[in-house]
Amino acid sequence: MSQAAQPGPKLAAWCGWVVAGGLALTPIVGWLAPLAFAPLLTLMGLLTLPALRIEEEDRPVGIAVVTLVLWAAGSSAWSPFTAKDLGESTAAKLIAETVLFFAAICAARTASPRSRIMALRILAGGTALLGVVMLIEGLTGAALYRAVREAINDPIRPDLGVKNAAQGLFVLAMLAPAAALAAVRVARAPWLIALMALGLVVPSVTFGYDAPLIALAACALAGLAVAAWPKWAPRGLSALAAAFFLTAPVIVWIVRRSGWYAVLEGDVPVSWAQRMGYWRHAADWITDHPLRGWGLDASRMFNPGIKLHPHDAPLQIWLELGLIGAMAAAVFWAALLAGMSRGARDAALAVSAATGVAYLTFGAFSFGVWQEWWLALGALAALSCAALQRQAAVSQAPVAARPSTAAVFSE
Repeated sequence: MSQAAQPGPKLAAWCGWVVAGGLALTPIVGWLAPLAFAPLLTLMGLLTLPALRIEEEDRPVGIAVVTLVLWAAGSSAWSPFTAKDLGESTAAKLIAETVLFFAAICAARTASPRSRIMALRILAGGTALLGVVMLIEGLTGAALYRAVREAINDPIRPDLGVKNAAQGLFVLAMLAPAAALAAVRVARAPWLIALMALGLVVPSVTFGYDAPLIALAACALAGLAVAAWPKWAPRGLSALAAAFFLTAPVIVWIVRRSGWYAVLEGDVPVSWAQRMGYWRHAADWITDHPLRGWGLDASRMFNPGIKLHPHDAPLQIWLELGLIGAMAAAVFWAALLAGMSRGARDAALAVSAATGVAYLTFGAFSFGVWQEWWLALGALAALSCAALQRQAAVSQAPVAARPSTAAVFSE
């Protein structure tokens, strides 16, 4: 940022404490009510709206985001899904979320060093706390979650209790990379990482959830690659991400023509077979409108072939927004990851790349692209990475030498 764009000390301190407050609420929200991440990030963005600034490195990513959002909003005109009111309009929500969620990310960069350090300590401790809670849930069959539901006179079946509590695994996986680095660099408590790891791995095994373990492996490999090859690994990841969005339908078509798709669909567990069925139907319907897509939220209208969304981000974007939307998404991820390329090793950027890969991994087979809580969680993870990057830049900035007494008096 230029000197003229530097925030005042009051705004910087305010931003830091808003970020810290949001991160302090994260463990309880992530455990009991992940859907509340959307209003939480919205409130954080509203409170820190004066901090919204587009820096030079934001422009390529920002252009891609604006293009994607505007095209998505415009595609509502031909979508078979019609929102009943403004509150149900995904287009309106996307426009508001783009501004407010980005304002929250800017707040993490604008925050004063002191308040940002406090926020990062809360991130490390809060994520470790969430890990402990998830570990207990994994060992007891979500007993804590069910006890809370019973205490508020809203009991839940044990299987549904496990399903709801397991949502915390996705939150933990998304925040763990940044929290782990914060635990080492800021909190000076590397042992917190063990609590995060146990809270992620043990419940994933006991609950039978594959996605968090796959995301953990993928983000670990990505983070290590960027740490080892800080210049070329981000560029390689950006190319893979772009190919992921541009070629998803073609991959499904090729595998189906080979005959392997049907065989694999019959051999995998039921949950994965359902996903593969959604992908198969999505690939077929993409061919009807490959350029412009069926329109925003059209996925909701393809039941029973697709239930709500295809459970694959690239296929959903192709289905709803066509080639134009897929290209905008590819540019977004390519610009974001390639922008992390550096000539020297940077742990904060390695963690940021790992977080991005975790989000892409979950998007490949878990959540809908436009789900508010999922976008908000992505913004919260990005906010955490931005805080780490800015804190690292501040700590590495050269400190001006203090003039000697003799030099002062000689002037």
